[in-house]
Amino acid sequence: MRHISIISSSVRVGRKSHNVSLYFQNYLTENKLATSEIIDLKEYNFPIFEGTLKTLINPAQNVLEFADKIKSSDGIIIVTPEYNGGYPASLKNAIDLLYEEWRHKPVGIVTVSSGPFAGNQALVSLQFTLWKMMAWTIPAMFSVPTVDNAYDENGKALDKSNSDKLAAIFIKELLWCIEADKAPKHL
Repeated sequence: MRHISIISSSVRVGRKSHNVSLYFQNYLTENKLATSEIIDLKEYNFPIFEGTLKTLINPAQNVLEFADKIKSSDGIIIVTPEYNGGYPASLKNAIDLLYEEWRHKPVGIVTVSSGPFAGNQALVSLQFTLWKMMAWTIPAMFSVPTVDNAYDENGKALDKSNSDKLAAIFIKELLWCIEADKAPKHL
């Protein structure tokens, strides 16, 4: 069974995107699709990095742990809110810390917003950043408008039928990319 890490990127008080991270962890477990863990950037409480992992002289243990979790995961789901048309600085900081760990890593992007546009502006800039890191962003997306009314604090979807239907398409694409990435290469 493949292992998927879910990055919960908001570090704000009262964050709602974390509820969507919990939803995906529950969804993967309930449907026996993959093992998973949530990498909660709020718990890591990273400082602003002055360089990449390769240039840090004595990286903290939590930095090494984060890098190892990204590298050892078969795929990543990034759950991010949209703040003022972009994604959180906490996520940009964590992405820019690494480089080789992102290379060809299948990544699914989940965007949320408190408004009706579901974080679509954040999607574009995050996808571009990940492309520059040479990550493999999957073509499917999962966008959540009015997130305050969509998932409870335990990750339960208030419209489970629709959420599960959309998640099935999104996860199927991520798993396909993971399998394609693991397939023997004939060059």
